[in-house]
Amino acid sequence: MNVTKIIETLFKRYLPSPFTIAILLTLFTMIMAICFTEFKEGSNHVLEVLSYWESGIWNNALLVFAYQMMLILVLGHVLVLSKPVNRLIVALSKNITSTSSAVVLVSVTTMLMAFLNWGLGLIFGAILARKVGEHAQRNNIPLNYPLVGAAGYVGLMIWHGGISGSAPIKVSENGHIKTLMQGISSSEILNQVPESINFNATIFSWWNLLLFGILLILIPLVLKRLSKITQSTNFKLENYQFDSEEKDQKEGAEKLDFSNILGVAFGTILLITFLYQYWSNILNLQITPNMLNFFMLGLAILLHKNFHNFLKAVEEAIKGTSGILIQFPLYFGIMGIMKSSGMVVQISDFFVSIATETTLPIYTFMSAGLVNIFVPSGGGQWAVQGPVIVESALKLGVPLPKAIMALAYGDQITNMLQPFWALPLLGITKLKAKEILPYTLILMLVGISVYILGLILL
Repeated sequence: MNVTKIIETLFKRYLPSPFTIAILLTLFTMIMAICFTEFKEGSNHVLEVLSYWESGIWNNALLVFAYQMMLILVLGHVLVLSKPVNRLIVALSKNITSTSSAVVLVSVTTMLMAFLNWGLGLIFGAILARKVGEHAQRNNIPLNYPLVGAAGYVGLMIWHGGISGSAPIKVSENGHIKTLMQGISSSEILNQVPESINFNATIFSWWNLLLFGILLILIPLVLKRLSKITQSTNFKLENYQFDSEEKDQKEGAEKLDFSNILGVAFGTILLITFLYQYWSNILNLQITPNMLNFFMLGLAILLHKNFHNFLKAVEEAIKGTSGILIQFPLYFGIMGIMKSSGMVVQISDFFVSIATETTLPIYTFMSAGLVNIFVPSGGGQWAVQGPVIVESALKLGVPLPKAIMALAYGDQITNMLQPFWALPLLGITKLKAKEILPYTLILMLVGISVYILGLILL
């Protein structure tokens, strides 16, 4: 498709790496703060902005947030690399008989996994798509492999509306929103900020589950229709397998690393502790990053059975966190400038002047989708855009859960256009961005229609 070739060329030619984009956004924010915000009389504007920036980079609460997001990605990936999940993937892949059955199977299971954990959904979808391709190749089943690859990526268009969504899971933490808005909002606005917003108002609200259910049906149907009007492709794949086993015999204390008894026992202890510590949170639907990560840590160790297998999986999974590790502090620095210079209030006042209670969620959705192209990180985007959304919503009387989910929807939907998070899938499936982009663009348009209608009607 000519359109997708143009988009791929634009991304390659005019969009630098996400790290470089973060640097450029930092410099842009500095210039905007120096030119358009007020400073104390007699102060050096440039040095003041640099001070705001440095303070934001090392904000302790936000650094904890970055580590929480890294663990959500790593532990989700580690779970997929366990033998039980791998056996599930292989068993599922054997059920396909055509491209139609393949895209329905891959898209539905990928979206369900991504709703639970975005790292789990991303890698699960990639490996399942690869295994489906291998199965088709062994059994001479005609297959549109790029379409199957696109089906394996659709979890990234629903993840932020799921359990591991950065914005919903952070606002579920006691005191997070007030900490985020401290030093930005007036005391009148701060008094309206709730202590927390639990999942019953966001992720597990009837309207969010309805939108997820609609997409869970509509996306596979669209992919199935595409499978009918597209042709099978030629591809050659070798067997993909993550091997954590050590063949050599181990002696002495080294045996403890390979002890299934010790590994299973410790994993069980973690899960018992999880139930004891977080049972009341579960009942109240207050899902927090620490709670989610504690559960996944215990489950991952239990499924891998021993510490050696677990650590080998961690070593493999940690490769995908480099972007979060190095880019998040830069986003925090941008937030520091916007917060301390008063830019957040200025931007929110602009939104308040052009929006209404009805249109603000739509503006939030569209702006979040645009920002995601340049800031391909839900957590980083919440750090930068979150204060603006909270401030604007409170001033216009828009329910905070709706405003927060509007950001989540906009952030996730343009992942079908932004190839950054597709890199792990492309590496596993051996596909190229230009091969899956024609299909993900169509799915993005479907998703945009569903979310905008949902924000207007629901």
